[in-house]
Amino acid sequence: MAHEQNPEAVMHQVKAELANAYAQEFFTTVRDKCFQKCVTKPGGSMSSGEATCLSRCTDRYVEATKMISHVVLQAYSKGGV
Repeated sequence: MAHEQNPEAVMHQVKAELANAYAQEFFTTVRDKCFQKCVTKPGGSMSSGEATCLSRCTDRYVEATKMISHVVLQAYSKGGV
């Protein structure tokens, strides 16, 4: 007889996998978009302007992601998604 998994354990695993996928997507986006925008002449170290640009770019991406997540969660809770 096959061992059935606890539905709560399955949900926990799904949430963990989604969090991992989000983290990977976040890293890839920040790396690709922010680095390309902010680091115009890659070298052995970053200038203070490049570091500031990367920080601001990352902060904007985090804020946008939070805003989008909030809207999606609101729509989901109202049965719209």
